[in-house]
Amino acid sequence: MTALLRVEDLSVHFATARGTVRAVEGLSFAVERGQTVALVGESGSGKSTAALSLLRLLPAGAARIASGRVLLDGRDLLALSPRDLRDVRGAAVGMIFQDPMMALNPVYTVGRQIAETLRLHLGVGGAAAEARVVELLRRVQVPAPEQRMRQYPHNLSGGMRQRVMMAMALACRPSLLIADEPTTALDVTVQAQVLSLIDELKAELGMAVLLITHDLGVVWETAQRVVVLYAGRKVEEGPVADILTRPRHPYTAGLLRAAQWREDGGRLAEIPGTVPSPHAMPPGCAFAPRCALAEERCRQAVPPTIGVGRDHLAACFRSAEMAA
Repeated sequence: MTALLRVEDLSVHFATARGTVRAVEGLSFAVERGQTVALVGESGSGKSTAALSLLRLLPAGAARIASGRVLLDGRDLLALSPRDLRDVRGAAVGMIFQDPMMALNPVYTVGRQIAETLRLHLGVGGAAAEARVVELLRRVQVPAPEQRMRQYPHNLSGGMRQRVMMAMALACRPSLLIADEPTTALDVTVQAQVLSLIDELKAELGMAVLLITHDLGVVWETAQRVVVLYAGRKVEEGPVADILTRPRHPYTAGLLRAAQWREDGGRLAEIPGTVPSPHAMPPGCAFAPRCALAEERCRQAVPPTIGVGRDHLAACFRSAEMAA
């Protein structure tokens, strides 16, 4: 099957007063039609930077896509003109941003903001646009949509704002939905509702989903494939069942141990140390200073990404030992 989205050797650098920060380095993965792929990792691992770079939404001047291609249906988004890229954003690709309060314009009603998407991409306006906005809000389970569409973002709860973002992202029936931490700051019940809704809409529209999250429970429930990032690099990739039950990289194994519930009330396992500063990345494997399996070669060279199972990749010199 031909992948809907194919990211090839993507590297994103930031210019800072202290030098160049390599926020994402050599990232490659694919998303099939109708599939959910999760990008996971600790804060600062490069998940959101990678997602934003796909649509070139990073701040101009500070951020630079140093290399790579982003192919959507074979079309390189990084090579498009700004005008052509605007036609893709919100139409072929929808995006749910991490913080809906920041993503929504506080001075316009939510209905007007959704209608703008319809006008720009589909040429729908007036009464037809208003009817479509009501339909979209009802589809994402916003109660009393005729009244809600005339309200401003600050009038809505976090869960309602997230649903408005979903309505806006899905207005043009995109083939790909990028969801950047779509359940951040929501209570557990609302989280479950939002994730269930995304899954329902994915099945209804036949779209693919790229999910950015740090919650492995969410990954298990919603994704079919996982890409694990650490310090801007991919360290493991594979089917959900393999990654979450048979990890082949020490970092992935550490994340899983840290997420395990202790019935005896004891202290949760933790990964020692901290993520390295992007201004002072260690040589070799970036995870080596925190890794109990690290040896001298890990500190000297970046491990290659190799196949460690069926459709399962890992970037670790000692991945074979982890299978034992």
